[in-house]
Amino acid sequence: MAMKRALITGANRGIGRHLALGLASQGWSLGLLARNKDALEAVATECRQAGVPVAVAVADVTDPGAAADAVGRIADELGGLDLLVNNAGVIEGSDTDFLTSRLDETWRVIEVNVRGVLAVTAAVLRRMLPAGGTRVVNMNSGAGHKAMTGYTGYTLSKGALARFTTQLDAQYRGRGVRAFDVAPGHVKTDMTTPMPMHAGRTDWTAPQDVVDLIVAIGEGRLDELAGRFFRAGTDTAESLLSRERQIIDANARVLRLAPVDADDPVA
Repeated sequence: MAMKRALITGANRGIGRHLALGLASQGWSLGLLARNKDALEAVATECRQAGVPVAVAVADVTDPGAAADAVGRIADELGGLDLLVNNAGVIEGSDTDFLTSRLDETWRVIEVNVRGVLAVTAAVLRRMLPAGGTRVVNMNSGAGHKAMTGYTGYTLSKGALARFTTQLDAQYRGRGVRAFDVAPGHVKTDMTTPMPMHAGRTDWTAPQDVVDLIVAIGEGRLDELAGRFFRAGTDTAESLLSRERQIIDANARVLRLAPVDADDPVA
């Protein structure tokens, strides 16, 4: 079987690092992209110990030109890309409400979490659509569809990502693209541990649960459920496949407006 090739953004730490090491352990060749060169090279060294090819590119994903150059270098080195994991993302430094927050910080979070995903995904699709498509995972969050008292930029950005996933599915499924939202659950990282909502938490999501779900997507096992939202730690490939027909028939796991009844004009 041909070696699978994955590009992971934000691969220098946290969930991105866990994903890189996990996919490397299962024989995936990797493209790793982030802004911190030293940290990225350290992760690449760890991955190479699994005996897989690893390509590294340093770029700010919010810069479309830099993102395209980085994607191009990685795709050329690996000979293509079978899976893109849009993992790079940030969150506000505090969980204050909208008016208490600084607008520039709120916008910066949206810019990184949305513009960065758009830039990288566009570069990957321009490369891979002529080759028959690819799979795209947008690392999302329950914050994208649940009301929260803080983190305005983060919640807005994750809601936008959910819509982007459904747009990719609607526009490119027929050309071989399979797009998914994956919430990693509550993985213990440098970003999540300082958040007040996680104070005292003991039930953290195992990083391997996230890796297993991403691998199942990358292997094509969940292709019929493309365009939908999964959550690591509660969803597994097996649990999703056991409910596949039910999920599809109910048009479930997508962000949409719920009508009052069948006669509701928004239905």
